[in-house]
Amino acid sequence: MNIDATTTVGELASMIPHAPRVLEKFGIDYCCGGARSLADACMARGADISEVIRAIGNPEEKNRADQNYYDLNQRELAEHIINTHHKFTRTEIYRISALIDGVVSVHGARHPELLELRKTFGDLAEDLTPHMMKEENVLFPCIVAVEATVTSDSAYPRPPFVTVQTPVQMMQFEHDLAGELLRELRRITSNYTVPTGGCASYRTLYESLRRFEEDLHLHIHLENNILFPRAIDMESKAMERERTAI
Repeated sequence: MNIDATTTVGELASMIPHAPRVLEKFGIDYCCGGARSLADACMARGADISEVIRAIGNPEEKNRADQNYYDLNQRELAEHIINTHHKFTRTEIYRISALIDGVVSVHGARHPELLELRKTFGDLAEDLTPHMMKEENVLFPCIVAVEATVTSDSAYPRPPFVTVQTPVQMMQFEHDLAGELLRELRRITSNYTVPTGGCASYRTLYESLRRFEEDLHLHIHLENNILFPRAIDMESKAMERERTAI
């Protein structure tokens, strides 16, 4: 894949398996900001575009094993998101919430920002929990049905919301809200920098939050930049086929 300043970060992350890892290192938003050109994304982060491109082309980065999600069909990708990212998110919400409570009880008096951290992470958890349920119970089954329609050349069973674009737009809006809360967590924690005198639990908490952020970035990317656009394209083809058949 040829990379230049106009390539979107979503395209990079979708077509080059190790690109999300590299973009994460530079702090470049490739999930909610996937439609941005690489030039604009680098400018927003103060990153040197030539360094980013060199890092993506680095043989050491290329040789590290990364899943090529673009090769998965819609059913496989939806199942991967549920079994890997939804499962991780639910488990970590419970674990991190308990970690925050423990760290607040010991360090909260000297570090009042921890109270803001607890509130912000709680808001994120409250948003993500019903969000994932809506995807698993409503949107993902519809996306799989759209794919089955296209691959089997059968009639498209119209969903109750008329078009898959309706819930997709809602999920993308909720992804944007999650992205804002992740940025707030970084601000509150000074980019997950443990203060002087922070105990082992403090370090564990901040490292857990960093890994939670990285996983959620990839999670949202897979939906925003691969799963959802393909679903919209497949639905469009199915509806066009019906129109031409009349």
